[in-house]
Amino acid sequence: MRSNINLNDTASAIDRLNKLKGYPLTVKINRGRNRIERLECEIEATYPNVFTLRHSDGGLSSFSYADVLARNVLFFKRKI
Repeated sequence: MRSNINLNDTASAIDRLNKLKGYPLTVKINRGRNRIERLECEIEATYPNVFTLRHSDGGLSSFSYADVLARNVLFFKRKI
């Protein structure tokens, strides 16, 4: 069975997230079943399969790049 995720798309998602690292972001997360979450955070680290977000209140969340490619996680730059 073939996966719908193209490795080149994953590489470009990693590259885009690395460019956003350190900027204050508003992140909109679709958790499914009409549960939408908004976070004020920064990208803390990117790893080969996941990336982590540090919330403004100190919490930490991790997501896979498939979440970005499926548009379940959307990023918006905040004004400083």
